[in-house]
Amino acid sequence: MHRRTSEHTPEGRGPVDPVSGRGTRRGSRRRLSLRTAVAAGVALAALGAATAAAATADGATPAAPSPSQAHRTQRVEYFTGTSGHPRHTTVPASKPLSPSAKAAITAGDGDVTPIVQNGPVGSKLDVVFIGDGYTASQQEDFHADVRAKWAKITAVEPYASYTGLFNVWAVDAVSNDSGVSGDPTKDVVRDTALNSAFFCDGTERLLCVDTGKVESYASKAPAADLVVVLSNSTKYGGAGYNDISSQVGYDGIATASSDNDRSDQIAVHETGHSLGKLADEYAYGESGTYTGPEPGEANLSTLSADQMAAQRQKWYRWLGQESPDGGQVGAYEGGGYYEHGLNRPTDNSIMRTLGREFNLPGREAMIAGFYRFASVLSSPVATDRVQRRGDRIRVGVPASAQVRWYVDGRERRSARGKLSVVPRTLGVPADGRRHTLTARATDRTGAVRDPALRTRLSTSLSWRIAP
Repeated sequence: MHRRTSEHTPEGRGPVDPVSGRGTRRGSRRRLSLRTAVAAGVALAALGAATAAAATADGATPAAPSPSQAHRTQRVEYFTGTSGHPRHTTVPASKPLSPSAKAAITAGDGDVTPIVQNGPVGSKLDVVFIGDGYTASQQEDFHADVRAKWAKITAVEPYASYTGLFNVWAVDAVSNDSGVSGDPTKDVVRDTALNSAFFCDGTERLLCVDTGKVESYASKAPAADLVVVLSNSTKYGGAGYNDISSQVGYDGIATASSDNDRSDQIAVHETGHSLGKLADEYAYGESGTYTGPEPGEANLSTLSADQMAAQRQKWYRWLGQESPDGGQVGAYEGGGYYEHGLNRPTDNSIMRTLGREFNLPGREAMIAGFYRFASVLSSPVATDRVQRRGDRIRVGVPASAQVRWYVDGRERRSARGKLSVVPRTLGVPADGRRHTLTARATDRTGAVRDPALRTRLSTSLSWRIAP
């Protein structure tokens, strides 16, 4: 059974509204077997110049760590409530795992279960969930929690329109105790596989993990583009690690409580950083005026709306359009932790406040992030093997894409839009020669307006057809 937790006032950071839970209880790609080798997870794309001015939970500006301390701390983003702005702080870094500890993980638990399989690893964006605070008898509970959490994440656009681009894997991490430390109170300590704990660095809602252990478990998945740790709890909380260097290939780690109705929003926000390369759109009180160069992130600018339009820069293509997070796209002052000097596209997107939608420029950036790892067109039928005229060739594409089929370079218009064809019925002749069948797909979504990005929204696959 999942442990139930009560809510109370956090220590060290001032009062926070309690939130009750429900329920019981590509960088480099890795191709490993499921047994021995499954976002917002997840790196933060904060401005370097803004980082020095980002305030801690009490409004103070954190001092930059000295070179001797830098390797012993990690910068994290956390969330004190479901409708407030996130905050940042620095926590002690996890100690490197000893060879014996790594060997114990490698030889012990870590079974991998496919939750969603939409195509080959190389053509999909692979999301890895790792459970913590689940005992050996609770691993099926963990798998159910992964399914429930992924369903909530993919209810948010643009995930909802692109669910077919993802594979999802669950990696079992068996804990000795059920539940996590700091739940419900600070004095509660539990023996778990990843050392999940609330009250991290004295902040109740900050849910930290041992990032070295996360890396070891994530390496068991066939690939890991996003990593989310689900901690077995109904208590609201989570974190986003922003300075993870992963040999597996993911950009960061998101943590979230498994059975809290709103914790999925933490993971969505963090994938805005890791996948969309989006900056935070909120400001801290007394954080001053930004005077640095034009930010590289797609959702922050020093330019006004008129300047963007005149210079054809940043989100000028979206200016004046109604945005799904409310209101029109413009240039709203405040973002990147600064109250002044930086503008954001809309008043209040999910990169500013949890529970909101991505704005139009953010949605476009997320789609660009999806396609850094996934392809518009995929197929379970291998392209490196000769196919027969009577074989069935199947492909998958997003709803906003259309497939066209070609035999030896000539389109078969009658097959346009079909996701399954037989070469013989497309007119591949039985003339004793090999022929080439090609599928081409282009995603024509209206959520992308950048021509440079549109060039990446087309893919083709070809098969050799035997005589």
